Amino acid sequence: MQALIKYPKITVIRPQGFLNATNALELERDMTAALRQDDVSILLIDLAAVESLDSSGLMALVSALKLSQSLGRSFKLCSVPPSVKIIFELTQLDGVFEISEDEAQLAVA
Repeated sequence: MQALIKYPKITVIRPQGFLNATNALELERDMTAALRQDDVSILLIDLAAVESLDSSGLMALVSALKLSQSLGRSFKLCSVPPSVKIIFELTQLDGVFEISEDEAQLAVA
């Protein structure tokens, strides 16, 4: 389950629970649809309610990042819990994704 919130030119997606093979495709579809909207310039993924992330969830995020780059849109992550942040650090993707402590910091950036 995830929440989708729209601000002018910013869409926020808040996935919840586990991001794994069971729901990664749904998340990727939601992110792709959001990025393809003409009125969106920033897609913000708020991971505060995510308990764990596996390789399928990580690949969904990487795919959305690549799509955002090809479309000239911003793709940002925020509120990454420590249990999930370690995965980004171990895979060295913490230097690839734009990650912030909270939503407010990225929304105005």
